[in-house]
Amino acid sequence: MSWGTELWDQFDNLEKHTQWGIDVLEKYIKFVKERTEIELSYAKQLRNLSKKYQPKKNSKEEEEYRYTSTRAFLATLNEMNDYAGQHEVISENMTSLITGELTRYVQELKQERKSHFHDGRKAQQHIETCWKQLEASKRRFERDCKEADRAQQYFEKMDADINVTKADVEKARQQAQLRHQMAEDSKAEYSSTLQKFNSEQHDHYYTHIPNIFQKIQEMEERRIVRIGESMKTFAEVDRQVIPIIGKCLDEITKAAESIDHKNDSQLVIEAFKSGFEPPGDIDFEDFTQPMKRTVSESSLSNSRGDGKSEPKFGGKSKGKLWPFIKKNKPPPPPPASASPSAVPNGPQSPKQQKEPLSHRFNEFMTSKPKIHCFRSLKRGLSLKLGAGPEDFSNLPPEQRRKKLQQKVDELNKDIQKEMDQRDALTKMKDVYIKNPQMGDAASVDHRLAELGQNIEKLRLEVQKFEGWLAEVEGRLPLRTDQARRQSGLYEGQNTAAVNSCAQDRESPDGSYTEEQSQETEMKVPATEFDDEFDDEEPLPTIGTCKALYTFEGQNEGTISVAEGEMLYVIEEDKGDGWTRIRRNEDEEGYVPTSYVEVYLDKNAKGAMTYI
Repeated sequence: MSWGTELWDQFDNLEKHTQWGIDVLEKYIKFVKERTEIELSYAKQLRNLSKKYQPKKNSKEEEEYRYTSTRAFLATLNEMNDYAGQHEVISENMTSLITGELTRYVQELKQERKSHFHDGRKAQQHIETCWKQLEASKRRFERDCKEADRAQQYFEKMDADINVTKADVEKARQQAQLRHQMAEDSKAEYSSTLQKFNSEQHDHYYTHIPNIFQKIQEMEERRIVRIGESMKTFAEVDRQVIPIIGKCLDEITKAAESIDHKNDSQLVIEAFKSGFEPPGDIDFEDFTQPMKRTVSESSLSNSRGDGKSEPKFGGKSKGKLWPFIKKNKPPPPPPASASPSAVPNGPQSPKQQKEPLSHRFNEFMTSKPKIHCFRSLKRGLSLKLGAGPEDFSNLPPEQRRKKLQQKVDELNKDIQKEMDQRDALTKMKDVYIKNPQMGDAASVDHRLAELGQNIEKLRLEVQKFEGWLAEVEGRLPLRTDQARRQSGLYEGQNTAAVNSCAQDRESPDGSYTEEQSQETEMKVPATEFDDEFDDEEPLPTIGTCKALYTFEGQNEGTISVAEGEMLYVIEEDKGDGWTRIRRNEDEEGYVPTSYVEVYLDKNAKGAMTYI
C-alpha cells in the first residue's frame, strides 16, 4: 500500500494532511509544555505547603515535636517535600525528553515536507509543460492538414478549369505540394511530441510522483511513530518516579504507624508534672455540737500562766486548707484613716517609744528593704513578661528539675565545644613552635587565654546549676500537704510577685516584713507541715495579739477581727505576711501580720514581737 500508486492524483490533499499532522505534533508539544508547567506549579505549592507548616526555629513549636504524633507530622512534611521534588523531576524530564526533542523534530519535519512538496510541484510543472507542447504540436499539425486540403482542392479546381492558363495551374500544383509537405512535417513533429509526452507522463505517474509520495508517506509515518514514542516517554517519565513516590508514601505510612499514644501520654506527664501530690481528704466539721467555751481576758491570762494547750477540737478549721495560696488572701491596703494616733495603745518596743511612726516610715522608704522591695517588684515584672528567674524557682519542682538538667546539659556541651577549640589551637601552637615559618605561636596565646576563661566561667555556671539541681532532687521525695497545696502558688505567681511586694511587706504603720522566696518556703521540713495539717490535734497557743485595725476576712482561710480585739496566736508569721490566730474553739484563721500586735510567750519557739 503506497501513496504513490493509490493517491497519485491527491497531491493537494496530501499537502493538507501532512500540514495537519505537523499541527497535531505542535499541539501535543504545547500539551506537554503545559503539563510541565502544572508539575512545576504543583511542586512549588507542595514545597510552600510543607514550609508553611514546618516548625519555626527557637519557638514553642519545637517543643511540641517531642510527641510521636507531631514527629510523624514533621516526617510527613519532609516526605511531601521529597514528593514535590519528584514532580520537579517529571517536569524536567518531560521538558528535555519530549518538549525539546519534539520541537527540534518539528523544525526538521517542516523542512523535509517543504522539500518533498517542492519536488512534487516541480514534477507537475514539467508534465504540464510537456502537455502544452503536445497540444501546440497537435494544433499545428491540424492546421497544416487543413491548409494542405484547401491547397489540393484549389489545384484540382484550377486544373479542371479550361480558361486558366497552364502557369496558374502549375503554380496551384506547387502550392498544394508545399502544403502537403508542411502537413507531413507537422505530422511527424506531432508524432514525436506525442511519444515524448507519453513517455514523460508515464515517468511522472509511475516513477517521479510515486517516489515523491513515498517519501512523503515515510515522513508522515515517522511523525506518527515519533508522537507515539513521545507518548510512551510521557508515561515512562511518570513511571520512573513512581518507586520514589511510593517510598515517600511508605515513609508517611511508617511515620503514621510509629505514633505511640502511650508514649505521648507519658510525655504530657513529663511536661506538666509538678511533683506535688494531691491534697488529702477534708475532715468532717460537726456543727451540731455547741461550743460552750468562751474566750476572755481572764482565761487568756490563765492560759498564758499555765502554759497549757487549748482544748482539742472536734475537727480541723476550715481555714487550715488554704494557708499558702496567696491569691486567695492578699493583704488589703491599710485603711485611709490609719495614722499613728489611730493605733491603739499597747506594749511597744523601745524603737517604737523613741521614734514616731512617720519617721520609721521615712526610714523604710530610704532603707535597704525598700530597695529589696523594688528588686522583688522587678523580679515579678520579669516573671510576668516571661523572663523567669535564673534558677527556675518560679516552676514546680519536677519542671524545675527538668529545666535545670537541660541547662546543665547545654552548659556541658558548650564546655566541650570550648575544649575542642582549645585542643585545636594547642595543636596549632605546637605546629607553629616546631615550624616557625608556618606561623607565630604567640598569636594564639590570647585566644587560648580567652578559651580558658570561658571554660572556667562555664564550669562555674555548671556548678551553680548542679547545686540547684541537687537541691531540687533532694527535696522532691519530701511531698506533704504543704507541698501539695503550694501547686496553687505557682499558678498565680506571675501576678502575686508584683502584688506581694507592696501588700505583703508593707504594713499600715510603715514597717517592713521580709518575704521569703519560694525556694526558702520549699525548704521547710516535712515534719512541720505534717504537724500543721495532718495532725488532728489543735495547734497550741504561742501567744496573744491585739488587733490594730478592723479586718474583714472575706477570703477563704481568713478571719474577721475588730480593732482592739484580743486573740490567741497559734502560728507566727512564716514570712508571707500572715499570722494565724484563734478567737475560740470554733473560729480561727489568718490575718495580715501588719494588722496586729503580737505578744509571743517567752518560752514559745522563736518568740518575738511583730509590730
